[in-house]
Amino acid sequence: MNEYKNLIDNEKKIYTILANTSAFIWEKFDNLNWAGFYVNEDNTLYLHAFQGKVACSVIPFNRGVCGHAATIQKTVVVDDVNTFKDHIVCDSNSKSEVVIPVIVKNKLFAVLDIDAPVYKRFDTQTVKSLEEIVSILEHELEKLL
Repeated sequence: MNEYKNLIDNEKKIYTILANTSAFIWEKFDNLNWAGFYVNEDNTLYLHAFQGKVACSVIPFNRGVCGHAATIQKTVVVDDVNTFKDHIVCDSNSKSEVVIPVIVKNKLFAVLDIDAPVYKRFDTQTVKSLEEIVSILEHELEKLL
């Protein structure tokens, strides 16, 4: 994770940090079809920096996987998005998804949303690595917010 730390260390612009984080994940993890952020504003998630196809732009809390993760503020892994009640289809090619909340100063700042075109893409080790990236990200954002 030193490569990721060095990428965002001392960056002053939040958009740049989120954009490079999305790109880093896109490059370092295979078999993805979307990786990016939805930023929380007044308990609504708004599309932010991402890699992949055109995406849904607004997601209410408690709707879909992103909204659920935002509401409970815990990582949500879905092996088959077709089985997730209230799943929001932005790309019909997505088969599995992981959403990790980004908590800064004890508040939900954003969620990291990653989709894959295969079922059961996000094993325990992959999720652990992604959560480590989010932990580093949270630390950097603490300095800016």
